[in-house]
Amino acid sequence: MRVPSLALAMAGATLLVPASLPVPAAAAPPREEPAAGGENAVAAAELLARLGKCHQVSRGRYRTDADRPATVRVCGTRDAVYWKADLDVDCDGRPTARCNRRTDPLFSAATAFQQSDGRHLNAETLPYLVVPAPSRIWNPRAHGVRGGSVAAVVYRGKVRYAVVGDVGPHDIIGEASYATARGLGIRPDPSDGGVESGVTYVVFKHSRVRPIEDHAAAVAEGERLARRFVEQK
Repeated sequence: MRVPSLALAMAGATLLVPASLPVPAAAAPPREEPAAGGENAVAAAELLARLGKCHQVSRGRYRTDADRPATVRVCGTRDAVYWKADLDVDCDGRPTARCNRRTDPLFSAATAFQQSDGRHLNAETLPYLVVPAPSRIWNPRAHGVRGGSVAAVVYRGKVRYAVVGDVGPHDIIGEASYATARGLGIRPDPSDGGVESGVTYVVFKHSRVRPIEDHAAAVAEGERLARRFVEQK
């Protein structure tokens, strides 16, 4: 279950899209861009093994949904922070055929971070993840996590690189864009897609992709940082 992101509250009524947006009845699924440099050059098993035992950096734990107990810790290493949670599908940002107020009852036309041209992100095409708003539980910025930070998202042996693209509620964690879910082989429908567990989010500290919408750059930088991460002494 998703809850409205922080971006919805920040955006205000002026950024809401019209109540309806036509959805083609037989639209073909969006074509996935080829991975730049081969996104699985660093294996999922290598990344997960390197994480090791959780060194908790959050002061408390997060819920994966509003009606769930707080069980998720944010853990840290010298070069990354990570958490293991569910994946709720975020469709916020520019309205598209698959991300709009008809397909997603909690849709917001705004994301916390914007493209280089000032437009909000496109969840259907850009792999991004959502981090919680700063709180006494955890402040992402204090650990080098901000808009455009590079992340590796791992699920069932797959690694997909993404950027931090949106901010959610202060006490909930485990959300990523339509494109991220699709790339991991997870049903990306914002109403009934996603998975309830088994997703690991690794965000590399003090990393950043500019412009934030350049997915090829995120993949290249993610590959470099992931390789350095698993090979560090």
